[in-house]
Amino acid sequence: MTILPFLTAGWIFLAGVYGMVTSRDIVHAVGCLAVAQSSTYVLLLTVGYRRGGIAPYFTDTPLRTRTVDPVVQALALTDVVVGATVTALLLALAIQIRKRHGTVDPDALTGLKG
Repeated sequence: MTILPFLTAGWIFLAGVYGMVTSRDIVHAVGCLAVAQSSTYVLLLTVGYRRGGIAPYFTDTPLRTRTVDPVVQALALTDVVVGATVTALLLALAIQIRKRHGTVDPDALTGLKG
């Protein structure tokens, strides 16, 4: 197993976190959060990969055949769905912030008014 996919996942995560930290716009921060979360896809697929492995759901597969881990693939698919849901929710919140405050700059937002 090579270390390159793990380094790639770490680099994608750090690029997303850097974008969130330096963002001057809520919508940009949401996009950077989606990039940071996409590193988990790479990480999960790296963990479940086996060289020469085949899909485990064929009935005619011999017993000693190398197969990939289907649980990791299911987790990656779940991660994609959760990421899309979180991104949609945060973008909807950004739209509401823009409607109520007139800006999406985090520094220009005032405190909560009761």
